[in-house]
Amino acid sequence: MPRKIEVIAPQDKWSKCFEQEKSLLETILTQQIVSIEHIGSTAIKNSSAKPVIDILMVVKAIQEIDSYNLAFEKIGYTCLGENGISERRFFTKGGDNRSHHLHVFQEGNTEIKRHLVFRDFMNHHPEQTEAYSQLKINLAEKFPYDIESYVAGKDAFIKEIDQKAKIWYNRTASEEKN
Repeated sequence: MPRKIEVIAPQDKWSKCFEQEKSLLETILTQQIVSIEHIGSTAIKNSSAKPVIDILMVVKAIQEIDSYNLAFEKIGYTCLGENGISERRFFTKGGDNRSHHLHVFQEGNTEIKRHLVFRDFMNHHPEQTEAYSQLKINLAEKFPYDIESYVAGKDAFIKEIDQKAKIWYNRTASEEKN
């Protein structure tokens, strides 16, 4: 039986869970890490979300990460390789009761900025956060055991926000320079 998709109300504990996991990850990859960021819906203020902490880890050399797979497994992660996104390493934690997603990219990868700008935009635009939360709740109700349809249902909204976020980011960066 596939895992049930559940979107829940925002939880204060999500940021604490991220900080704990960040500390744990820092003990494994001390020489490789450039930065570790909380991303995804659990990193967005007042956002309903699946209770899975998304973590973005930026590293110096993506090829080196595969040599740490055993260390990741020892702390509960499952290594899934690129998992559909070139130049990424993807890990999950929690098995069927998934608790964390770890997205690892080499510094300079364009996906890093996209994820961070999306998060920051949403944190500055509560009306967009509310719309996204409602979309996820509706999709989880409509497709409780169909993750592909759930993800596809979010795709157009995410692409639209990515475009708005880019414009917002460029405008904000330009204003800060002046």
